[in-house]
Amino acid sequence: MLILNQAFCPGDRLDPALLAEQLSASVTPVRDALNTLTGEGLVESRRAGGFHLPSLDEPGLRDMFVWEAQILRLALNEAQLMPASPTTHRQQLSYAERVAGAVGTVAEGSGNSEHARALARLGARLHSVRTLEEKVIENAPGELAHIEQALDQADRAALRRLWRAWYHRRVGAAAKLVRAAYRLRGSA
Repeated sequence: MLILNQAFCPGDRLDPALLAEQLSASVTPVRDALNTLTGEGLVESRRAGGFHLPSLDEPGLRDMFVWEAQILRLALNEAQLMPASPTTHRQQLSYAERVAGAVGTVAEGSGNSEHARALARLGARLHSVRTLEEKVIENAPGELAHIEQALDQADRAALRRLWRAWYHRRVGAAAKLVRAAYRLRGSA
């Protein structure tokens, strides 16, 4: 959670000994966890420099948003959407957790486990950026509330329209999100 919740900036070195100290754990399980995260694309292992968070740049972030939109569109085409009552526990979740929940609902509803797996993995890579969207993208929480409402109503046409606008805005804000990832975390 330290890595996902803005404790580090993109490109930062992750020292297993320091992380172990912060977590009151031994170095071996921390190193094992970092190796696992490397396999998931959340951490990079460099030959001479140990573990690092992946650097973040505008073209790469745009690519991740476009890829997520493409997978989500496929999942939405196949999703078995069921009307549901709005859940009150959403308000207890962070914005980033709510985004993950909305994407996950569509992915899991598609019946294709590869959609769910790919979107979950990509969502983990985007999590730290999602924590910045509220600060960078105007009315991001309101936009998410509309998507959640369309999910609750199982309104596929509205979801297509809302997700398309959602990703268009994020691709357009990629440079600002990258800037925020380096500046806001560096000053935290």
